Amino acid sequence: MTTIPLITPVPSASDVRRATGVGALAILLWSSAALLTTLAGGVPPFQLVASTFGLAFLTGTIGGLIRGRDVVGALRQPWPVWLVGVAGLFGYHFFYFLAFHIAPGAAVEVNLLNYLWPLFIVLFSALLPGERLKPAHVLGALCGLAGTALIVTGRGGGLSLASENLPAYAAAFAAAVIWGAYSVLSRRFGNVPTEAVGGFCLVTALLGLLCHLAFETTVVPQGWAWLALLALGIGPDGLAFFLWDHGMKRGDIRALGVLSYAVPPASTLLLILFGQAVGGWAVWAACALIGGGAVMASWDVIRRK
Repeated sequence: MTTIPLITPVPSASDVRRATGVGALAILLWSSAALLTTLAGGVPPFQLVASTFGLAFLTGTIGGLIRGRDVVGALRQPWPVWLVGVAGLFGYHFFYFLAFHIAPGAAVEVNLLNYLWPLFIVLFSALLPGERLKPAHVLGALCGLAGTALIVTGRGGGLSLASENLPAYAAAFAAAVIWGAYSVLSRRFGNVPTEAVGGFCLVTALLGLLCHLAFETTVVPQGWAWLALLALGIGPDGLAFFLWDHGMKRGDIRALGVLSYAVPPASTLLLILFGQAVGGWAVWAACALIGGGAVMASWDVIRRK
């Protein structure tokens, strides 16, 4: 009978800081996802999933081969590992896109509910062996949530939860729970090599392709959209998942959860910089809340020698 690998041995403080930094790089890459998706030129969601995760599989495989890793052997994992990996990557994107499809007019509320996932990471982490949730972590997560609320509601107002959009809200909430659970459960499979994420990306790409063929019409990218699609598959929808897996397994999971709140303001700032959005006081207030919350929740890591 195959034994399911669980949590890795406790790493040193320097290893934790290094892995946390690696995970933070994934957050940095995800900050470019909104801009690149906009530049991709209206490619349907599941076609986007099939394309970008196919590229993610190739990126992970080539990177593993260059580093001399056994990318084929890494795929030989027990079924629970595959279940968590595929459910996390495909399940999150399925419910996320479903929420926007059901209620396109409720994008603000859907996006806010989706960005509950960093809070779930911080809260779920308390269930892991050797982890303990402190008041500073909860307060930092709530500050980040408040900043996210500002950034997704534009000017700090206009949030309205309509009863007719409840199915969309439920889908967005499910997406947040799935990604939070996937991130924390990655810690439970700490001995599973990160190269296995390439297999999860391949299955996600195939499932995305099936959904695309069933529900969407293919759109051929034009001009710069090809480069945006390529950048998405290599960066935020590719390399980022491998970096995140490493950070979740070996870094400070609570600090990474709170730092994830940097995605909404950072992505908004990029959109503003490239002329795809207009700034305002809410952006700067959100940055202050999110930055303060991140420092508060990760202070024990910052001061650790």
